[in-house]
Amino acid sequence: MKAVVFNKELKLVKNYKKPVPQKGEALIRVSLGGICNTDYEITKGYMGYVGVLGHEAVGIVEKINDPDQSLLGKRVVSEISYGCKKTDCPYCAEKLYRHCPERHTLGIWRKDGCFAEYFTMPLEVLFEVPDNVPDEQAVFVEPLAAACEITEQLHIKPFEKVVVLGDGKLGLITALTLNAQNIDVILIGKHQNKLDIAKNQGVETHLLNDFTIEKKYDVVVEATGSISGFETALALTKPRGTLVLKSTVAASKEFNLAPIVIDEITVLGSRCGQFGAALRLLKSEKIDFSPLISEIYPVDNVIAAFEKNKQKDTLKVLLKF
Repeated sequence: MKAVVFNKELKLVKNYKKPVPQKGEALIRVSLGGICNTDYEITKGYMGYVGVLGHEAVGIVEKINDPDQSLLGKRVVSEISYGCKKTDCPYCAEKLYRHCPERHTLGIWRKDGCFAEYFTMPLEVLFEVPDNVPDEQAVFVEPLAAACEITEQLHIKPFEKVVVLGDGKLGLITALTLNAQNIDVILIGKHQNKLDIAKNQGVETHLLNDFTIEKKYDVVVEATGSISGFETALALTKPRGTLVLKSTVAASKEFNLAPIVIDEITVLGSRCGQFGAALRLLKSEKIDFSPLISEIYPVDNVIAAFEKNKQKDTLKVLLKF
């Protein structure tokens, strides 16, 4: 089968061994995949991963190695991690597989990814895609679930004001998600064309240079991944407010954390989320991710797709299988 493999270099392998589903697993034939910045970071050495890339995909279940055959022939998406399933694992007991110390993570850690014609995953992390959700929307379910995680972790009251800082994929998806959940949200960024994607779906938007930085927002979501973004987010969070870190900030300089103590700010790390909630939101058709799709490439052109993903104005690049 064809597979996008990273082993010191990115390449398309046309005779990669087709996976065989183990007990409790399904074999999924991939229809569409989405390139994530994490995939790009892996090609630069992140996690030391070697193998098939990819953790965002939608496909059809072709085979199940389990008595439960209910998903056979169904269109599905997969959560990216599965755990040890040991009875004494508190994280697996709560289905928080992403925190299991012995987890496997699709295309990132100890598990071949989904940028291939076929991949396997355990049944407990597979979710059927609603009929009214096309592949081009379903492929966004993983980052959408990550955005939904904010309101799973934090109760945002109807009167509270929320700011999302950053107009890249992460910021746009987060702002659109919060808006779809009827939360009073403002998206701040540096690129009017990207802000317009959210504005056209009812989100209040502002260019950073035109926005007054004041400590008056109850919840501020940092989605820039930069030190300057973190500092601005901190400057927007009111005393006793909550700063949500949605991106990983690699510190390349010293920065002042004193305001966190002085203003008694709660800092909340927020990563992956539950797919069930994300799929229900997609089914409601309250969000349209089509404007985020920069281009769709056939898998044979995967090298060009990754090059496109690196371009500054690119939002989401998809791979067709």
